[in-house]
Amino acid sequence: MLVERIEGRWIQAFKEVFSLCAVKPGDVVAVLSETQSRRVLVELSELALHDLGAKAFHVQLVSPPVSGVPIRSTGASHAVAGLEPVISALAATAMVVDCTVEGLLHAPELPRILAGGTRLMMISNEHPEVLERTKPTKDLQQRVLKGIKLLGAAKVMRVTSPSGTDLEVRVDGAPARGATGFVDQPKRVGYWPAGLCLCFPKPGTVNGTVVLAPGDVNLTFKRYIEAPVRLTIEKDYVTRIEGDGLDAALLRSYYEAWRDKEAYATSHVGWGMNLDARPEAMMMYDRGDINGTELRAFAGNFLYSTGANETAGRFTACHFDFPLRECSVSLDGRAVVERGRLCADLA
Repeated sequence: MLVERIEGRWIQAFKEVFSLCAVKPGDVVAVLSETQSRRVLVELSELALHDLGAKAFHVQLVSPPVSGVPIRSTGASHAVAGLEPVISALAATAMVVDCTVEGLLHAPELPRILAGGTRLMMISNEHPEVLERTKPTKDLQQRVLKGIKLLGAAKVMRVTSPSGTDLEVRVDGAPARGATGFVDQPKRVGYWPAGLCLCFPKPGTVNGTVVLAPGDVNLTFKRYIEAPVRLTIEKDYVTRIEGDGLDAALLRSYYEAWRDKEAYATSHVGWGMNLDARPEAMMMYDRGDINGTELRAFAGNFLYSTGANETAGRFTACHFDFPLRECSVSLDGRAVVERGRLCADLA
């Protein structure tokens, strides 16, 4: 297990990222955390903000109770719990540094927090070494923005793989989003690690087959796929989960535990752009060290996710991210990823 202590180079990494977020001397910045947050991330945030001359203050919440099915990797923290004084305090700042365990990316309170004019920078629940390796850059931002432009102008995304993936997604009208790794505009959100282009498809627009092959990732379980799993998707919903190995059995069991049709629905689709994120990274750390979020962003992966999708009006706490290798992704026939590699104009 890695040691979680303050290292000078980690303070410097946080300063670099917060500088990309346009933090200026005198800015009032809230560091939001909960009782189960990784303390070293809270402390590094405070120290980096201090060195940049910002006026930082802490908001620490009590981590919410867990009952029934364990929840991981949702991006929808329940820690704020609708508390109006907390929402008001966060909304009045120049920036919120989000160090909650799950993050506020899909939290119900986020729109009201952003409405005050603040911006939110979510620090994923990772060991600082992971964050150090996957620091965002201006170059990554420009490449992601180029990918978002392509996605936003497209009508159909097609995804295939040698393992049998054959998926069609109508993406016209689906909000194209990107994760550049930082946020420098009011009422916007950034998160770290990042570097991906994605969209949340409209209702009834996702059909086909996704095959999770050995070496692909079930990120919610922090597990590399060892035996093939075949997902049949009809009008957005996973209708069949086929496979003889443990991977398929665990997946079926977890989905069934929710007793929620929306758990099976498509959340978002996209591809990774971060050349510093590594697909094999989970092999190098104990599970308690990391959250695994860099695997959503490694360059050339196709990311298929199930769970909440605000564009389609679907909400559920069950969420899966499946980064797939060796896929080819095209937009209206134009290749953006070929056999797990970014095409030249995006690399």
